[in-house]
This record gives sequence, C-alpha cells and structure tokens, in this order.
Amino acid sequence: MPLAAEVTTDTRIDLEASPSARRLVAAEHSAPERAEARPPRGVVAAAAAPIVAELSAPVPTEHHETPGSEDAPVAEDAAAVEEAPVADEAAVTDAPSSDDDAPLAEEATDHAHPMSDDQVAHDASATTVVDTDAVDAADDADHPEAIHIRGLVKRFGDTTAVDGIDLTVPAGSFYGLVGPNGAGKTTTLSIISGLLRPDTGTVHISGIDQRAEPLAAKRVMGVLPDRLRAFDRLTGRQLLFYYGQLRGLKRAVIESRTADLARAFDLTEALSRVVSDYSAGMTKKLMLAGALIHSPRVLVLDEPFEAVDPVSSGVILDILRAYVSHGGTVILSSHGMDLVERVCSRVAVIVGGEVLAEGTIDEVRAGRTLTERFVELSGSSGEVEGLEWLHTFSG
Repeated sequence: MPLAAEVTTDTRIDLEASPSARRLVAAEHSAPERAEARPPRGVVAAAAAPIVAELSAPVPTEHHETPGSEDAPVAEDAAAVEEAPVADEAAVTDAPSSDDDAPLAEEATDHAHPMSDDQVAHDASATTVVDTDAVDAADDADHPEAIHIRGLVKRFGDTTAVDGIDLTVPAGSFYGLVGPNGAGKTTTLSIISGLLRPDTGTVHISGIDQRAEPLAAKRVMGVLPDRLRAFDRLTGRQLLFYYGQLRGLKRAVIESRTADLARAFDLTEALSRVVSDYSAGMTKKLMLAGALIHSPRVLVLDEPFEAVDPVSSGVILDILRAYVSHGGTVILSSHGMDLVERVCSRVAVIVGGEVLAEGTIDEVRAGRTLTERFVELSGSSGEVEGLEWLHTFSG
C-alpha cells in the first residue's frame, strides 16, 4: 500500500493557492507514514524478553514511569544510573499510572498483530517450555566459581592497597574477608562489585568477565557498600521502589517484595519515614533490602553487621543462611571473628593488600581460634609503653 495518495494536477493548483490547505494535506499523508514506520511498543517488549532472561534478570522488564519523568524508560542497570538524581521524592510512588504505558510482553503477543494460521503453527512448533530451575542448575555446573580473581592490583598514588590478590569463591558459599583496618578489604570488595577498576588483574562473576561485560556482571550482583550513599530525602518505601525500578522490576513485583523485605527486617512502620530520620542500623538494613530486591546470584557485603543490634543481626543471618542454602553466594567483610567463625564456610585473611591465609575455617585457624590466628597473621598487637602520663589524671 502506498504511503501517500496520488496528488493530481487540480490538487497541486489548490495547494499553491492555499498554504493552509498544503499543510493540511501534508499532515494527513504523513500520519500514516509515521504509524507504519514505528513498530507497536508491545512488540518491542516481546522481542526484548528473551534478552532480559538471558542476562539473568529475575523478571522481564517493561516500560515504567521513572520518578520525575513521564516518558523516561526504566534504567537497565543500577550502575548505569548510579548518580541519577530523583527530582521529586513524592513522585516515586504517588505518580498515577499513565494509560499510555506499554502493555506487558504476554499481552503484546496476543494483540499486537493478528497472525496467519501458518505463523501460528510455526510458533507453536517452536515454543519450548523452559525449566528455569534446570537452567540455573546447569549454569552453576558450568560456572561453579561465583567469584574468580587473579593477580588483582590497585594503587592509590604511592600506596598499594591491593597487591596481587588471588581469590576463588565457590558458588553457594558463605565467604568471609577479615583483616586489620587498612588491609585492603574494602578496596577488594569495591573492585569485585565494579565500583573500582583494578590497575591489573582479572575478575569473573558467575563466569562473566567483569572487564569485558561490566553491565552483565553487575546484573547478577547485589551490593552493600561500606560508605552508604542513599537518597535520604526519600522515604524508605520510595527508596526501595526506586531500587526496584533501576533493576527493571515490575511495579507489582516491587511492591510485593518491598512488603516482604520490610517484614523480614522489621522496617514496616519505618517505610513511610524519610531515610534521613533512620538510625545507622536501620539505614544499613534498608540498604541490604535494596541489595536483595532483585534476587541476585551473588551478594557483596562490606561490614553488613556494623551498627546493627544483636536481634537484627540474628534476623539478617537467618536471611543470608537461607539465601546461601538455596544456591546464592555471599562474600562479606567483618571485624567480628566469632561471627565469621560461626557462619562462614571459607575465609581469607588479608594484611597489607596480600592474602596471608585462605581456605576453610578449620584450615585457616590451624587448631586455634580465628581471633588468635588473625592476631598472629596481622602482627598488630600495638604498643602500650610510653602512656604512663595517662595514669596521672588531669585536674
């Protein structure tokens, strides 16, 4: 079918005589052309669904209203919009849904374009029911190492924070990093999570080369950084909704998981308050909930129990244990030797940017407590001589 009707001699004469008529005819014939040139939005969503599944996203993505903008698409990855500001905190959850929202992929395949009988038969023969649990198990079998690090080096000026670290974290393990302050733990975890780039060395996350495919590697991770950065003028509910949108989750999924996480972390009553009013422990629990909301394969947690009360620590441990028992992987840093000894299956002791001991808990502690072994390896008992003036008491 031609995009524009034939223009006769009489029509050309009328158009020359009337500029307004010329604009009217041009508008009438350009509208069908634009409609033909742009594919239905639902068809695009249906075509993108297999790609999203291949990147291990927990649920298919769809068009959402991004906070502060009616037409902005949902960000594909949290790292891609890490610094994106939120224009209006109320708009995150209170903005009404637009009637122009793109239909879900399932609806688009039914209504976007009628198909012929031959097309239907072809699609039916090509359709295969995929067992997602079997696919995940096969992926884990292909990549039994959740994190694989070789020759990692990171320098800051004249200071070498990480000096040739090699680490292998098996999938489905609870892995601990311990070491004195300034040993390089946070730098190592920041490189693993993609927040820092190493000077040299390689990092693979679930078999994905982080340097070659940084976004794919970040999609399978949940991260709790040491220095918390949050949009603290949002409420807790709005912040979790924002995190869910960054990960491409549907609105209904975000709301359901927010309710579940709030109950688990005892934050239900606090969700309506702005994050700036939270205590340090509450903020940490909220950020951990944000790291879990997209059900990642690997959790990278830097001091997750710092400033958290004992009751909340127990709840967090129960959640993480269940996560690991179902195939997830946790790597965390902590100064609590008793906690690491109790919950971790493997541990690495880092001192001066180097791994001095690595293996199972029993292998590393070598017949002693982990604290004793840590003190021996770190060699930082401190000096108390020369502080006699402290006993004179001023005033």
